Formats: sequence, structure tokens, C-alpha cells
Amino acid sequence: MSELVRFKFYETALEANRDKQILAENGINSFIANEQLIQSDWLLSQAVGGIQLQVFEEDVEKARQILQDYKDNEQYSLEVEHTISDPEFDFVCPKCGSNHIYRDDSATSFFGISFLTSHKFKCYYCGNEFSH
Repeated sequence: MSELVRFKFYETALEANRDKQILAENGINSFIANEQLIQSDWLLSQAVGGIQLQVFEEDVEKARQILQDYKDNEQYSLEVEHTISDPEFDFVCPKCGSNHIYRDDSATSFFGISFLTSHKFKCYYCGNEFSH
């Protein structure tokens, strides 16, 4: 019979529940330990080893791969359009190819008034900052 093993540790229940849900969507049963204890007294977190996500021994490698794949693709899972019609600029993000970009004027503004034109841009889709 397979035993539960401590798979991953968390500081917040939100992160643990997110990963538990990701694993459940991929057919992996997992359990969260110490969630209520730490939420009632967070000072105990260090003593009990944090909030623990537990999986069965035979699912450890598959669970690790599922969460790694999620992490690798997380930045591209935004629910925004990758491309937009009639973009303001005639170039695209060099990282992901999206034309959903905006000029980052924060470095050239003073109290919200821009004095110089910035050549820094940021992609809404992947968050990449680049110069053009």
C-alpha cells in the first residue's frame, strides 16, 4: 500500500491550494497538512514545518513534472489577447511576438507628466521589458 509523503512546503494556504487544484486537474490526489493550525496561529509555522502538500509515493515524480510545467507556462496563461487589431506601435515584443505592448514612461515622467519620450516598452502578454 502506498504512503503519503511530504511533497512541498508553503508559507500560505493560497499557494498550497492552488497547487493542490493543479494536481487534481491532472488526476493526482494530494492532501494539505497543517493548514488550519497555521492559519489559526502563524507563529507555529516554523515549528511544524509550514503548510505541507502531500502526495502518494508513486505520484511524486509525476506531480513534480506537472507543477514544473505549470510554472514554465504560468507567465503565458494570462487571459488577454496575444495580438490586438490596430496596435499603437508597428513592432512586436521580441520575447513572445505579441503586439500588445505599451510605452513605459515611468522613468521619464515627473508627477505623472512626461517630459521626454521613453524608448522603453513593456509587453502586456508576457511582461517583458525591452527598448526599441
